[in-house]
Amino acid sequence: MQEIVVLRVVVRLLLPFILMYALYILFHGEVSPGGGFQAGVIFAAGFIAYSLVNDLASLQKILPHFVVRIINALGVLIYAGVGVTTMFMGGRFLGFSAFRVLPADGQKLGIMLVEVGIGMVVFSVIMLVFYSFGERSGDDS
Repeated sequence: MQEIVVLRVVVRLLLPFILMYALYILFHGEVSPGGGFQAGVIFAAGFIAYSLVNDLASLQKILPHFVVRIINALGVLIYAGVGVTTMFMGGRFLGFSAFRVLPADGQKLGIMLVEVGIGMVVFSVIMLVFYSFGERSGDDS
């Protein structure tokens, strides 16, 4: 029993650092290896670790199903919105040079927005799969 208490304390202490590391990967993804996909996976792994040492119900109090679905929809909207915006600005779909004040700034802005959208989608899909398996394991059918 004491081992479980130790695990809970360690995960609660590490969770903010895991989430901060995911944000670091996200915001430095366009200039170093990493980006939206990796950040989304790390972000989800932090919440899954929390759920594994507590239970699924406690995680769903912090991060309800509907919030995860909203994050998923927003991620897709950001990704597609960037692409459509670049088309309206006279460029190609996801042609980030349409955002330019200076060409490099447009590329960075476009990539960052797309990476945020990808990270949100990856995070939410992993969490929805985890919720589905977690809820299903409670069924005896």
